[in-house]
Amino acid sequence: MPVGEGVEVKNRPKKRDFDQLGQLLNQVLGACRKNPDMALHRVWDIWDETLGAGVSQNARPTAFKGRLLVVSVSSSAWLHHLRFQKAEMIARLNAALEDARVDDIKFKIGAVGGSPDN
Repeated sequence: MPVGEGVEVKNRPKKRDFDQLGQLLNQVLGACRKNPDMALHRVWDIWDETLGAGVSQNARPTAFKGRLLVVSVSSSAWLHHLRFQKAEMIARLNAALEDARVDDIKFKIGAVGGSPDN
């Protein structure tokens, strides 16, 4: 049989706008948990505004483990710097969330990847 005979070729979907990562995370986490604590997931939405451009370019929240927020940072220098800022970061995040939702932050070196809206 010649190549391509009897094979149905489907057209690729047209390009479309990218979805915002924060919205996708809320949808996925909402589907995975019966009663998601959406206030915790708001951290992704408020991160840049609450902690500023310097932090947001070099650190990103990556996960929650209970009330522990896991944050990936771009380098060991930033990890060291943010450890000294941890108490202030927790206070700012909880104030922006209007509730004490984050009890602790664990920093780890990892991919930061830019803004969650990109």
